[in-house]
Amino acid sequence: MMMTRDAREYGRSGWVALGVPQANPTVEMEMRRLLGPEVEPLTTRLTSGAETSEARLVDYLVRLPRYLESFDALRPDVFGFACTGSSYLLGAGREAQIVAAARDCFGYPVITVAQAILDALAAIGATRIALLAPYPATLVDAGVAYWRAAGLTVVDVRRLDVGSGDTRRIYGLRSDDALAALEGQVPADIDAVLISGTGMPTLAALPMAAARLGRPVLSSNYCLAWALLRALGGAEAPWTDLRPTLRTG
Repeated sequence: MMMTRDAREYGRSGWVALGVPQANPTVEMEMRRLLGPEVEPLTTRLTSGAETSEARLVDYLVRLPRYLESFDALRPDVFGFACTGSSYLLGAGREAQIVAAARDCFGYPVITVAQAILDALAAIGATRIALLAPYPATLVDAGVAYWRAAGLTVVDVRRLDVGSGDTRRIYGLRSDDALAALEGQVPADIDAVLISGTGMPTLAALPMAAARLGRPVLSSNYCLAWALLRALGGAEAPWTDLRPTLRTG
């Protein structure tokens, strides 16, 4: 289903497709706010019947072509893979192979949230970060390894304990939980704070935490929305003067 943007009834500023983990209630809600009213989101669910969180996360990325096939003849302008943990577990090399194959097969840009984060950090010149993640310890460790392999210096790591190894527990959190986890002193020599995890609501926390910490505070969904808008040709820098450039409310 190919047509120029000007010929569309809806979404003349862009059709953004999203791959959302099967039980995740947060991505679409935050994307509607971040992308703005002129960009239309088109969602497919990343599904897996695996018994463990780690196996589900791996399935989500390995099975990427199957999820893109669910759009049939529809061709979005760009696709965003909204699950950071998948990239952590598979590593950047395998992630890049899967993304390149999908892009070549389906003919439109495919952006993982992990790559979006790297691009957003690069855009603001941030190489030293503090990391907050609501994950089990093993997944936090995989995330730290991923960012360090990408050339970032992870100065401070804070894990928000959800009381279970099941990452679906993240979906019960709120922005207030992110704010509380960032209370107290963060290292003075960081360039930015990264809140990892697309399932935890964060938009309300970003400007408040940034004002308090004196550093940009980025989240997975924020970075993905910024990268998707950039792919459509319409994004400024992700932050300016310690303020997010995308609408967060």
